[in-house]
Amino acid sequence: MSNRIYVALDTPDLARAKAMATRVRHHVGGIKLGLEFFCAHGQSGVHAMAELGLPIFLDLKLHDIPNTVAKAVQALGALKPAILTVHASGGRAMLEDAKAAAPLGTKVIAVTMLTSLDATDLAATGVIGSAHDQVSRLTELACEAGVDGIVCSGAEVAAAMDAGASILVVGRPITQAEDPDIAARAIGATL
Repeated sequence: MSNRIYVALDTPDLARAKAMATRVRHHVGGIKLGLEFFCAHGQSGVHAMAELGLPIFLDLKLHDIPNTVAKAVQALGALKPAILTVHASGGRAMLEDAKAAAPLGTKVIAVTMLTSLDATDLAATGVIGSAHDQVSRLTELACEAGVDGIVCSGAEVAAAMDAGASILVVGRPITQAEDPDIAARAIGATL
């Protein structure tokens, strides 16, 4: 199987992102670019990173009314990301429209819950039950809507890999390592 590790390049510094991706390119399966990078560099930054030849996981966590998300996905189509994220909490119609609007070859995956949230945060927004309950509900919704997968937290990585997760996004253990290339290779060897 091809390398399932995508390195998270969560930086607004294009030169740093390109240098890191170049350094680890032979030991990762792709790169994840998030909101911080996209807000700093937009589509031109993604195009610049795509020149390195690695698949791109565009982690924008889109969340709006179904028509707006569909139009946003269409607007991102020229980038041909391998993976694009949306929020599962946007509802079934939004998820379905995002998937329908995605270009051929782009997997739409749903973020069930941000890792910064806990049961207290959920209760403050009117969500009843534990964080696990909410993740389960949104996972079921995402499956029913026909998206290509979900994002789970680092705490659930072992179970996710055992259940057939297709990728593992790794940030700081690679990007802040003394030798990022060796770190990426070592992490890949454990999968």
